[in-house]
Amino acid sequence: MRQTFLLAACGTAIACGAATVHAASAEDARSFPNKPLRILVGPGPDIVGRLIGQKFTEAWGQQVVVETRPGGGGAIAVELVAKATPDGYTLLLASAAYTINAVLQPAVFGGMTKDFAPVAFCASAPFVLLVHPSVAAKSVQELVALAKAKPGGLYYASSGNGTPPHIAGEMFKSMAGVNIVHVPYKNAAPALIDVVGGQVQMMFAITSIGLPQVQTGKVRGLAVSSAKRTPLAPNLPTIAESGYAGYEVIGWNGLLAPAGTPRAV
Repeated sequence: MRQTFLLAACGTAIACGAATVHAASAEDARSFPNKPLRILVGPGPDIVGRLIGQKFTEAWGQQVVVETRPGGGGAIAVELVAKATPDGYTLLLASAAYTINAVLQPAVFGGMTKDFAPVAFCASAPFVLLVHPSVAAKSVQELVALAKAKPGGLYYASSGNGTPPHIAGEMFKSMAGVNIVHVPYKNAAPALIDVVGGQVQMMFAITSIGLPQVQTGKVRGLAVSSAKRTPLAPNLPTIAESGYAGYEVIGWNGLLAPAGTPRAV
């Protein structure tokens, strides 16, 4: 019995689950992988894909190329992987954005259940509500008061329309009863750059890229989007405990292969 290639030790950095399946043949089990692999990443940070690629390379000695294809809300990455040869060498790092877009854009994302084979759940994390230091708010309550005093005067960045940070912002907008303006970007990196630079006042950033900016003082963290506080930043309250019970938005990642990929791989 051989572990499937996507279940290699991803290390403690991510929670990529491990499981085993019977190889279809001894030849399949011995030969995979014998050439470089590709992991395509849609909208959002590519840090999880790079961590997975690093661990796969360490385990097999094969290069893993991580390609970011954020265009079309992830549609480009979906199309490329769906049409790839189902041999296990081209993979999609899916995220919560795809489940959202399956509802918003069914013509593009509605066929993912038949076009892909699920391989492994890899990681999940909350978002952190960030504001630029120039924003006169040190808590969610103060931010809401500021937004209500200046309707339409606060702008929040996201990694694109229909992405989890966008949903997080719209949920906050609805539950808090504030008028904040959405500014969509092609992915999370330029959005965060503009918040750090003060061009946009706030955003919901996944903790892996948001907390380092908080720790260096470049932005201020007000709260996290999970139902419970995260051990990564235990001093940050949740939005739910800040007065908005039931608020919860979590980002996640999983690996998908083209439909028809042999289970032995």
